[in-house]
Amino acid sequence: MADANFSAASLTAHASPHPLSNPGYGKRSAPDQLPRSHHDFAHLPPREAAIAAYIDRLPDGADISVKTLAKTLPYGQCALRTALNRLQQAGHLRRGRERLETKTGGSRWITRSWWSRTARDDDWWARFTRGDVPEPEPPPVAPGERTRPTRSRAHILLAALGRTAPVLSLSAADCAALAPLLTEWFVRGATDEGVIRTLTEGLPASVHHPAALVRHRLTAKLPPEPEPAPAPRPPRRVLECAECGVPGRPEALPGGVCRRCRGERAPAHPRTPLAAPTVHTRAGEIRAAMSLRRHERTPL
Repeated sequence: MADANFSAASLTAHASPHPLSNPGYGKRSAPDQLPRSHHDFAHLPPREAAIAAYIDRLPDGADISVKTLAKTLPYGQCALRTALNRLQQAGHLRRGRERLETKTGGSRWITRSWWSRTARDDDWWARFTRGDVPEPEPPPVAPGERTRPTRSRAHILLAALGRTAPVLSLSAADCAALAPLLTEWFVRGATDEGVIRTLTEGLPASVHHPAALVRHRLTAKLPPEPEPAPAPRPPRRVLECAECGVPGRPEALPGGVCRRCRGERAPAHPRTPLAAPTVHTRAGEIRAAMSLRRHERTPL
């Protein structure tokens, strides 16, 4: 039996190149994970931490099924199945299915194994299943730390315009003032090559006010607004129990395991007793219906 104190480095050193799944299957990284560090899996037992670190370093599409991991790592299938279930309970792994749209307009369901280096609780996985994962927040800037402003795509193109047409060399102030006009071109689908061609075609031999000429062309030759794109459909995902594979809602699979596999009974739904007037009314309706049936069966 493999030693439970294997480290991630020893697993990587002893393992052969890890096989990939068929295209579209295998490991699938969840979004919005924290940067990798040496303490990502310190909360796990040694064996689970080593396996988690190994899986975390595999590329998307890697086959992380129990059988394939057993061929690559020094653990048997039973040990790996237990370890993966514990990783699922810790919030690093979820298994399920996702519906993908095909190019022909149809759809098909494929098996997914979603992996998250950052441990997630059941509520996060429920939001992920619905496609409602919050956007990551930018890291806070330390007090007194100065950040250099990043130049936009439009600013960079305008600053380099003089290399293509020297008569259109612009100052930093000109680029900053004209960048919002050019940004609207990019919003409407213009390419860098198309913008440069529009701004440099048919130029006179000398240009006295390059910024004014560029402003005029950016305003007068603005492309039309594109047709609005259809709203993206929310993802269709279904989680499955790690033990029996039965699909279910995220709230019915806490820790990735259904109630039946955890040995719990389904909660009973107590019936609300009917009020006495309702019972008398219903009984009268039943007696009237029975009397009508007897009358219909009586020969004339």
